[in-house]
Amino acid sequence: MSAERLLFLTGKLARPRLEKVVSRIDFGGREWRIADVGVKVAALMTEALIKRRLPQPVEADRVILPGRVRVDLEALSAHYGASFERGPEELNDLPAYFGKHGTPPDLSRHDMRIFAEIVDASRMSVAAVLARATTLRASGADVIDIGCLPDTPFPHLEETIQALKAEGFAVSVDSANSDELRRGAQAGADFLLSLTEDTLELADETAAVPILIPASHGDMPSLHRAADAMEKRGLPYICDPVLDPIHFGFTASLLRYAEFRRERPEADILMGTGNLTELTDADSGGVTAMLLGIASELNIRNLLTVQVSPHTRRTVEEHDIARRMMFAAREDAALPRDYSAGLLSLHDRKPFPNSPAEIADMAADVRDRNYRIEVAEDGIHIFNRDLHLVEREPFALFPRLGIENDAGHAFYLGAELARAEIAWRLGKRYAQDGGLRWGVAADAETEDMARLKEAGTTLSHAIRTRGGEAQGGTKDETQDENEG
Repeated sequence: MSAERLLFLTGKLARPRLEKVVSRIDFGGREWRIADVGVKVAALMTEALIKRRLPQPVEADRVILPGRVRVDLEALSAHYGASFERGPEELNDLPAYFGKHGTPPDLSRHDMRIFAEIVDASRMSVAAVLARATTLRASGADVIDIGCLPDTPFPHLEETIQALKAEGFAVSVDSANSDELRRGAQAGADFLLSLTEDTLELADETAAVPILIPASHGDMPSLHRAADAMEKRGLPYICDPVLDPIHFGFTASLLRYAEFRRERPEADILMGTGNLTELTDADSGGVTAMLLGIASELNIRNLLTVQVSPHTRRTVEEHDIARRMMFAAREDAALPRDYSAGLLSLHDRKPFPNSPAEIADMAADVRDRNYRIEVAEDGIHIFNRDLHLVEREPFALFPRLGIENDAGHAFYLGAELARAEIAWRLGKRYAQDGGLRWGVAADAETEDMARLKEAGTTLSHAIRTRGGEAQGGTKDETQDENEG
C-alpha cells in the first residue's frame, strides 16, 4: 500500500515559515509537498483562485489549507477527487494538528451518561420544564432528572413526566419521598433517585432502574446489601456512594468510590458532581475535568449534574466535552491533553503562537498600510509598512496611529486592541477580526468558513467616506498586494 500523500497550499509570504515548520514534523512515512498558489496572503485564497491555479489531477490524497481560508471544502474535494481540509489557524500549530494520529482528535465517542437535574421542577409549569429540558439535552444531557423539593407539593409530577416522555426524553425522578418515587415510576420514569435497602420494594413495582445509596451517610455495608438484594432479584441497578463537598468528607467520599469499585468491579456506578461544582467558588470547568478524570479511571459511567449557581451555567456542556476527552485519552492510553480546548476558558496552553522575532519578520514583509495586530509574550504588536509598535497598554498606541480624524477606523482598532489586551493579560490566543475563544464557557462566534468575511460596519463606513481607503490602505492596494 502506497504512503499517503499530503499537499499544503500556501501563499508567498507564508511559504518560508511553512517549509520550516513542516520539515520538523514526523509524518510517519507520509509524503508531503508544498504548493504556492500565487497569493501573498494565504488566508485570502478563494475557491475560484484555487481551481484556476492548482492543476488537475492533484497529486495528493489530502490537501491542507490554511485555517483561516474561507472556501467550500466539499466542493473542492469533489472537484479534485481528493480530501480538502482546513488546518490550524497558526502555522506553529501544525505539529499538534498532525499529532497522535495525523488527524484531528475523534471526540464523537463517550461512555458516560449525564443526568441533568432540574432541581425546582415542582415549582415550574410543565411547559417551563420542557423548555429547560430541551436546552439541557442540546447541551449534552442524556437523562432529565426531575427534582422534588422537601415539603413541596408536586401535583403535576405525572403530567410533567408524561410530557417529557412524549418528547422523547429519558427521565429520572429525584426524591427522598417514597410516594413521589412511586408516582414517578408509575408515570413512566426510567430511573429513580434514590433507593436504600429499606425502600427496595419500589424496585419490585416498576421497570424503572433504581439508583441505590447507603441507608445512612457513609454506611457502605448497607449499600452492598442493597446491591446484593437487587442481584438476587435479577434486576438492574446503579450504585451511588455519594460524593461529599470539600471539608465535609470529600476525600473520604472519593475513597468510598475507589473501594466500592475494587470490591465490585462490574457494578454500574453514579457520581453526583454538583457538591463540588456548585459548592466550590472555582471555575467549574476545571473541577469537572478532575472529577471526570476520576470517573474515567474508576469506570464510573453515570454522572448527576446540577446547573443552578450562575458560575455553573455551562456545567452540562463542560461534562459533555470532558467525558469525550477522557474517553479519547483512555482509548489512546494517553494524558488528556491536545484533545480539545473546550475546558480551557481563561488561559490557553499555547497563547502566543508567534515569537516577537517571528512577528518582526512578518512586519518586515508588509507592503501596505493596513494595520495587522498580533500578541506575543512582550505585549501587543501593531504594524503596517510604515511602523511596528509594541505596547502593553492600548491607549499608548492611539497617538501614533494617525486615526484621530477617522472615527470608524478608530472604533475598529479600539475594539481589536481591547481584545488583544485581554488575550495578552490572560494568556489567550488572539486572531485579528475573530472573537476570543472561551471554550464551552461561552458560545463561539459562528462563521461561514465557505465565504470570505464581508466588511463590517466600521470598515464599510470607512470605505464609503474615504473613497475606498480602509484600515490604513486602499482597496486597490490591498488587491494588488494579495494577488501579487
